[in-house]
Amino acid sequence: MIRYALRCDRGHEFEAWFGSAADYDRSAAAGENVCPLCGSTSVDKALMAPAISGKRRSAEAASEDKGEKVMLAAPDPRQAAFREAVKEFRRKLVESADYVGDRFAEEARKIHYNEVEPRGIYGEATAEEARGLAEEGVAFQPLPPLPEDRN
Repeated sequence: MIRYALRCDRGHEFEAWFGSAADYDRSAAAGENVCPLCGSTSVDKALMAPAISGKRRSAEAASEDKGEKVMLAAPDPRQAAFREAVKEFRRKLVESADYVGDRFAEEARKIHYNEVEPRGIYGEATAEEARGLAEEGVAFQPLPPLPEDRN
């Protein structure tokens, strides 16, 4: 498995896992990489710091032994508050909407074309289905991902 930092054409940054670099390339060529924030399929790799193991960790441990200073960071309380607000927004949205599973595109179209009573829905759609909905002018948005969804 390989993790890539990705960025859509609207500047949203997110991470995604792929089985291999070739899997990413195939997915990108097919336009299957979708921004979870805005639904854009114009997604590219973002700049990432390489994951280096071994010597760096032992160097940090050695500096601790010598009493040298190491870099630390404290989380910004605003980030925690934002995460909680996103969780609450998503919780309220899910509580007040009907789960339609993989029939999302079909149900969204029925609502858009007034074939059924308008209501809030949520579910899953493929990148191709999302593109089709966007081209038809059907209003939708990705559910904001929660940090625990990525673990």
